[in-house]
Amino acid sequence: MSTAFTPTPMPSSTPSSAPAAASAIPAAVSSPTPYRGFPLRQPALPPVSLSPDPESAELYGPVFGDTDVTPLDSDLTQQHRGTPIGERITVTGRLLDDRGRPIPHQLIELWQANAAGRYAHRGDQHDAPLDPNFTGTGRALTDAAGRYAFTTIKPGPYPLGTPDDAWRAAHLHFSLFGRAFTQRLVTQMYFEGDPLLAHDSVLHAAPTAAARRRLIATYAPGPLLPGRPSSLTYHWDIVLGGPAPTAAPA
Repeated sequence: MSTAFTPTPMPSSTPSSAPAAASAIPAAVSSPTPYRGFPLRQPALPPVSLSPDPESAELYGPVFGDTDVTPLDSDLTQQHRGTPIGERITVTGRLLDDRGRPIPHQLIELWQANAAGRYAHRGDQHDAPLDPNFTGTGRALTDAAGRYAFTTIKPGPYPLGTPDDAWRAAHLHFSLFGRAFTQRLVTQMYFEGDPLLAHDSVLHAAPTAAARRRLIATYAPGPLLPGRPSSLTYHWDIVLGGPAPTAAPA
């Protein structure tokens, strides 16, 4: 993708019950690489201090109702008349708190590039083609056990438009809301085995190898989910807060 537009990353979580193997990130990468993202996505103002009372943030945050979210929202392959182009995948997992307890009935939002590595956004000037049958946005509510599932198309990598011809690895953006609005996490999810993991500057903005591993989903073959089309399945648990959250890139 060119320097004209680089999407903003999304939320994070605690250690996955099925963490990505250490080999998911090539051993040759021993330290973070310099961040080469779009400068305008970096915060321009200092953080806002909230009242010591954690419930005070709830008075000013948005309110979400589960009647606004439908099953179609979490299947990005069924949102248009035609079938989108690309490799169909399903991403499943659980939303957990800092003690490993599931967080039920919470909103998870997703956005992504299409199979060619282009976002359906007017600011994206990457010369890859758009897909008229793929918008690249979805949302879901976790169930009573904190589980979620998205069926979508595996996104393609895209160039950053930097002088060294750096590319972003394939990734999904997530925004999550926990038990309190102050738990909201915006982060990115990657795919194990991607050769671009060793070179993705946003992934390596996460401070430690363990934090980077928590951003990588694992391939998890298994039976089809009820009501879902045939697809490759990836597992990714998300932990909000605590000593080992799903790392949000800096």
